[in-house]
Amino acid sequence: MPWLELKIDCTPEEVERLSDALSEAGAAAVTWQDAADQPLFEPPPGETPLWACTRVVALFEDDADIETAVADVGRILGEPLRDWRVDPLEDRDWTRAWMDGFQPMRFGERLWICPSWHNPPEPEAVNILLDPGLAFGTGTHPTTALCLEWLDAQARTGTLAGASVLDYGCGSGVLAIAAALLGAEQVFAVDNDPQALLATRANAAANGVESRIEVAAPEALPARQFDVLVANILAGPLIELAARFAELARPGASFALSGILDSQAEAVSAAYASWFELDPPAARGEWIRLEGHRK
Repeated sequence: MPWLELKIDCTPEEVERLSDALSEAGAAAVTWQDAADQPLFEPPPGETPLWACTRVVALFEDDADIETAVADVGRILGEPLRDWRVDPLEDRDWTRAWMDGFQPMRFGERLWICPSWHNPPEPEAVNILLDPGLAFGTGTHPTTALCLEWLDAQARTGTLAGASVLDYGCGSGVLAIAAALLGAEQVFAVDNDPQALLATRANAAANGVESRIEVAAPEALPARQFDVLVANILAGPLIELAARFAELARPGASFALSGILDSQAEAVSAAYASWFELDPPAARGEWIRLEGHRK
């Protein structure tokens, strides 16, 4: 059936209280959107940042009395609701529309990510079955794409065959699963977000590689070295982890780092120069991937 969208712009501090008031006033659903075209990059695990100007969107049935709902929200908040507007929302199959937004994606020459409701476009390729979920990393973000393309290239050179791989900051587990499907013998998927660890275990099982992927928090990582290291996190944590990664990568190990803006590349490169030989960076938009080998 058709709906009405009540839209209010507010500050991050006002979001939760306003959302609760809208729900109490009869909204069928409440969502948050960017009201000022301010990108939010991958947040630290466990955090949910908001835009400086956040748009709260409340969904009401098309026969709802919006004026009354707005008055109710003002009463709940203790002050009149300012600067609101209402837009009609067309009647459509929203579940189908959401599913249609996620199509199979190829990375490199033979690596695909396919939602469960799609048949793989190339059944003979390396296909990761992965649905959008709570944990970060389904291939749609440039940083994830950069790492997936790198793993595909490593497989084509034989680097992953029988290798031990560390995926540090595993998110959904997509990089760990890709490494296993591309030939790695053992993969450690590490994250400090319990939700990411749950998602990685579930996704590894769905792709039949759970026996080759160990999932653990950083403090549970065993004292050993790896043949391949990949980390798609953020520039700040990458700089802090440089010495730790030098301990975890065996001499000659291949590595790739992403989650880095081009303006941050110099600082991250400097942090790793003592232990790692760096190749020219790869870029996708404003994001880059640093790669090379352990000295």
